Amino acid sequence: MKIGITGLPQTGKKTLFQLLTGASGVMPAADQKKSVSGVAEIIDPRFDVLESMYAPKKSSRARINIELLPKIEATSIRDGDIFKDIADMDALCHVVRAFADDAIYHVSGSVNPERDIDSVNSELVLHDLLFVEKRLERLEQNKKKSREDQLKNEEELLLRFRAHLENDLPLRVCDISDEEKKIIGSYPFITIKQMIIALNVSDSAMDDTALLHTLSAKYLPQGITLMQICAKLESEIAQLDTAQEKRDFMEAAGIAEPAINLLSRLCMEALGLISFFTVGSDEVKQWLLRRGALAPEAGGVIHTDIQRGFIRAEVIKYDDLTEYGSEDAVKKAGRLHVMGKDYTVQDGDIVNFRFNV
Repeated sequence: MKIGITGLPQTGKKTLFQLLTGASGVMPAADQKKSVSGVAEIIDPRFDVLESMYAPKKSSRARINIELLPKIEATSIRDGDIFKDIADMDALCHVVRAFADDAIYHVSGSVNPERDIDSVNSELVLHDLLFVEKRLERLEQNKKKSREDQLKNEEELLLRFRAHLENDLPLRVCDISDEEKKIIGSYPFITIKQMIIALNVSDSAMDDTALLHTLSAKYLPQGITLMQICAKLESEIAQLDTAQEKRDFMEAAGIAEPAINLLSRLCMEALGLISFFTVGSDEVKQWLLRRGALAPEAGGVIHTDIQRGFIRAEVIKYDDLTEYGSEDAVKKAGRLHVMGKDYTVQDGDIVNFRFNV
């Protein structure tokens, strides 16, 4: 699964891509025409706590695939290339400029985050609407040759989509059943994808959340998650040599955690994923899992034999482990949960699988 970073020119999306992926040597050209691939670690404070508790021989954070997409501009919109790139993604992170800097031009001549968000969203909605129109035309032609119920069901669904999109609403907030999702599974709808908006603010505005709250009130009903980040400040933190220097810098700046860490977790959530942990003195590892998955599927993420021969999952809640201080203490307190095949794994679960093949 991949999340695509997109946005207008000069928004800071390349900087955020580098911060997320650690790809300091990969700086795409200003006229970047193709996507750039990278891998980002999920920076989760819970992982750090577990690593400290178990002092394992090795440890592994979960990772997600990230693509830096070409910038959204008049040419890429006219040619349609940008929409093909976006359609290939499973979720989107739209980087929006919210900082003023006279030395950096803005494609629209001034900084206005709400205008830029609306502009990009409208283009994405229009893309989906045009596809619906073309598909309805094709169905009308096919109806003369066939009267299958499948075509009727698809037509009814697309007509509902058209009415929804004509109200300038994304498909992610349209009620779509699992059966209907199968009908459109291969179609390149863009607004059905989960979206994060990262407001790239100046360092002086990091503590000012008024804009974030205002825009959240408008866009959360559209199924969009918003966060704010200062790419310039995050770059300064990343360039410090030691962990202690980074801690000292953040303490002086009043930063509890780099915002890029939050962004990595939001990207994971946008992909419909949660994480669970396996722990021990040999290894502490964070695993990614589809939200809503059952325990055997979680075992299958580790090894297919675990899913095939699943017996039970022994689950400790992260909060219980940190409260009681050890697995033994958790067991003595009766907080170890023995779960069967119908258990839905929760984000942050610490799991030990019992299986037999």
